[in-house]
Amino acid sequence: MTEQQQETAVPAAPGVLPDAPADPVRKDRRVLRAVLRWTAAVAVCAAVGAATAYGITGMERTDVPGLATEPDGRWEYPVLTRPPLPSGSPGPFAEANTAGTHHADPRALLLPAPEGATDDKALRGADGWLAEEDFLAEYAAKDDREELGQHLTDHGLRHITARGWTMPDGTRTRIYLLQFDTAAVVDKLLAPYLAPYSAPKFPLRGAGTSASDKTFPDDAVVDDVERVVYDEARPYGGEQVRHAYLAAGDTLALVVQSREGGARAVPFRQTVTLQSQLLG
Repeated sequence: MTEQQQETAVPAAPGVLPDAPADPVRKDRRVLRAVLRWTAAVAVCAAVGAATAYGITGMERTDVPGLATEPDGRWEYPVLTRPPLPSGSPGPFAEANTAGTHHADPRALLLPAPEGATDDKALRGADGWLAEEDFLAEYAAKDDREELGQHLTDHGLRHITARGWTMPDGTRTRIYLLQFDTAAVVDKLLAPYLAPYSAPKFPLRGAGTSASDKTFPDDAVVDDVERVVYDEARPYGGEQVRHAYLAAGDTLALVVQSREGGARAVPFRQTVTLQSQLLG
């Protein structure tokens, strides 16, 4: 079976047709349905000193919805652990936290690299904080970079933190977390400005033409996290690029995967889902 045939063989989530159109971006974070019953383990992590526990989420390789239970190309990620919150601070989606603030260190909310990955040191930044121009380098057009950069400044961008890696098969992953003052700002940025449903406003470098990925499993939704997913349309250039925007409280995330000859759907879905869990 060829690599492309293997991609096609990945089933959709139970009860979801592979070609069913994805729902549009939802405005109300509070009405996203809870679908985390496939989570392998959720436990309370012990606090250190005055810190309060934020929870632990573990996922086995058979637990990501919409993916086959047999070996299918998923990566071996470590068990996910949300960082502890400062004492007395609510979680990002607690009723008392009307701004949707992530009180945990954003650098600790980045998905760790999977087994066998080579770290992209260029994305580490200074003390874990990435310069805005390094984030904007993901976008293809100079005019787009200038417009988006000004838009981020106007909306009070506070921090950018990032992580990237390359797998032995050549797949490159880049994850960016952008923190703002409130969830309302992030919601306004996501849609319809940054991530319209049909196609992204700002094409990524090397992506050519991208469109909404209608094959992404609906069952991979994470409560309170809005998601817009794009796939590069054929014919690909030097590499295929997949990317997704996530809105979680005061944090906007961009997840990008690219690979010469075709970026596989399975590890991309897995990566987006796990990063959503850490933010949710």
